[in-house]
Amino acid sequence: MSIAASNTSLRVPAGFRNLLEGLAREVLREQPTNVVAFAAQHFQKLLEEREAGGIDPVAWGAMLED
Repeated sequence: MSIAASNTSLRVPAGFRNLLEGLAREVLREQPTNVVAFAAQHFQKLLEEREAGGIDPVAWGAMLED
């Protein structure tokens, strides 16, 4: 059985790479036993900071990638 090749080109959304690198850095630093729960807490903290008027990590990451 073969699968036809696709010409679809997928792109990572702007700022996403920076978010994942930040998460990876924190996981390596903290060495959590439950990475999924840690990631949820990490992203919740970023969301709360953004909503409080702080920096938006997605916008910041997009600027860094440009």
